[in-house]
Amino acid sequence: MAEPEEPRKFAVGPCCKYHWRGKITIMIPIITSPLLILGFKNDMNEYKCLYIIVTMALLWVTESLPIYITALLPIVFCPLFGLLDSADVCRMYFTDTIVMFLGGLIVALGIEYCNLHTRIALRVIRIVGGSPRRLLVGLISVSVFMGLWISNSAGTAMMCPIVKAIINEMDVNNIFPVYMTQEEEPVEEGDPPHPSKVSIAFYVGVAYASTIGGLGTLIGTGTNLVFKGIYDQRFPTSTEEITFANFMFYSIPIMVVCNITLVIIALMITNLGLFRPKSKTGRLIKEANINRKLLEEVLRQRHKDLGPMSCHEIQISVLFAIMILLLITHRPGFFPGWSDLFNAVQARSSAAMIFIILLMFSLPTQYVFFKYCCGKPPFPGQALDALLSWRFVHDNIAWGLLLLLGGGFALAEASQRTGVNIMIARAMQILIGLPSLVVQIITILLSMFFSIFNSNVVVANIVLPILCEMALVLEIHPLILTLPSCLAISMCYFLPVSTPPNAIVAQYAHIKTKYIACCGVLPTIIGFLLTILNTNTWGMVIFPKAGSFPDWAKDIKNQTNI
Repeated sequence: MAEPEEPRKFAVGPCCKYHWRGKITIMIPIITSPLLILGFKNDMNEYKCLYIIVTMALLWVTESLPIYITALLPIVFCPLFGLLDSADVCRMYFTDTIVMFLGGLIVALGIEYCNLHTRIALRVIRIVGGSPRRLLVGLISVSVFMGLWISNSAGTAMMCPIVKAIINEMDVNNIFPVYMTQEEEPVEEGDPPHPSKVSIAFYVGVAYASTIGGLGTLIGTGTNLVFKGIYDQRFPTSTEEITFANFMFYSIPIMVVCNITLVIIALMITNLGLFRPKSKTGRLIKEANINRKLLEEVLRQRHKDLGPMSCHEIQISVLFAIMILLLITHRPGFFPGWSDLFNAVQARSSAAMIFIILLMFSLPTQYVFFKYCCGKPPFPGQALDALLSWRFVHDNIAWGLLLLLGGGFALAEASQRTGVNIMIARAMQILIGLPSLVVQIITILLSMFFSIFNSNVVVANIVLPILCEMALVLEIHPLILTLPSCLAISMCYFLPVSTPPNAIVAQYAHIKTKYIACCGVLPTIIGFLLTILNTNTWGMVIFPKAGSFPDWAKDIKNQTNI
C-alpha cells in the first residue's frame, strides 16, 4: 500500500526568491492604480498619464520586466487611455535622434569588424610608452577618442580585450602583480582571481574614459540624444538650436579634456601610487618602470604582427573621417553648413550617418576585381565581401536601446500633451527666488543621485522633461537646467549599474562592487564640480543668450498657462 503523500507546504522564501519578478509586475500597477482611478473619475488626462509614468518608472527601477519591454507600454496604454493616437506614439520610436543613435552603433561595429580599434590602441600605447602610468594614459586616450564617435558601451566592449591582453603580458613577464593574493581578496574555489589595484585602474580607466568621451558629442551616449530629442520636442521655437557642432564646442574643452585629465590624476593617486613612492603600490610601480622595455618590445611585436593597414581598414578610416566632417559641418552656426544647400527641406545629421552606413554595405573590402574586367579566365569563384556584414550587425547591435529611447520620447510627448510636466513643475514653485546657481546645484545633485541606481537613459527620460517645465516656472533658460543635468547623469561612477561601461568592466574583469565604488568617488566629485564650472563659464560663451529668460520661452510659458 502506497504511503500517503505529505501535504504540500507553502514556502514563502523560495516563492519570493524565484517568482518575485512576476509578483512585482502585477503589484506595481495595482499600487499605482489610485492615480488611474482619479484620472477617470475626474476626467483628467494628467493623472492618467502620471499613472503610466509612475508605473513605468517603478518597473524600470525594479527591472521586474526587461527595461526594453517596459519601454513599449506607451504603445498600448496611451491610445487606450485616450492620451495619444497610436500613430503619434509609434512615430516616437523611430525619430531622427534614434536614427542617429542607430547609425553610431553600426559605425562602431564597422570599426570592430575590420579590427581597426586594435591597431589604433596598440599604436597609441607604443607612442606613450610601456610603464604602468603611461599605459594608463594611452588606454584612456584611445577610449576617450573612441567614446566621442561611438557609443560608450561599444567603445568599452572593444577596449576590454585589449586591456586584458596587456595585463596578461605583464603577468607572463612578471612586470608587476596583476591579481590580488588570496589574503588580500579571498575568492571561492573555481572563481577567477581578483584584479590588483593597478589592473583595476586600467579597466575602470577605460570605462570612465569611454563615458567622458561620450559627453563630447551627441552620438557619444544615449543620454545626449535623449536631451536633444526632448529639448527639440518641447522647445521647437528655441533660437538656441542644439547642433552636433555647438554641442561639441560646449562639452569638449572642460567636460572632456579637463575632466579626463583630472580623472587620470585621481586614478594615479588612488591606484598607481602617485605622490606615494614609499607605499606598496608606489614601490611596485617603480619596479615595473625598470622592466618597461620588455613590455614595450612585446607591444611592438603585437603591432608588427597586424601587418600594414589593409584596404578594408583604410576605407573604414576614410569613411569614419568623412562621417566626422559631415557631422561637424552639418550646421556649425558660424558658417553655412552642407544642410543649408538643401533649401526645400531640412536635412539633419541622421542623413549623414545613414549615408556613411550605406557606403559601408556597398563598398568591397578590396578592388582586385578590376583586373578581371578586361582580363581572361580563370575568374574568382565567389563575390567579394562588403566592408560590413549585415549578419554581424544583426547579431551584435543593441536593438533594445532603440526601444528604450523611443519609450522615453513617447512618455515625454504624452506628458507634454496632457500637461503632466506642468503639474509637476508647479509643485517646484518653492524654488522661485533662489539664485540660478543654487537651482543648478540642486537639479544636478538630484540627477546624479538617481543615476547611481538606474540606467542613465531611463533617468534622463524621467528627469529631463520635468526640468524643461521647471525652467519655465522659475523663468530660467531651459539650457541652464537641462544640458548640465544631462551631462551629470552620465558621470556617477559609484556602482556597476551607474553607467553601462562600469557594468561591462565589472562583469568582464570580475571586479567587486566595493572597488568600483572606491575608484568612483573622486571622478564623481570632479564631474559634479566641472559641470557647475562649465555651465557658468565656457557654456555662456557657446550659448551667450542662456544667461536670461528668452522671449520664445516666455511665449511657450504663456501658451501653456504655467
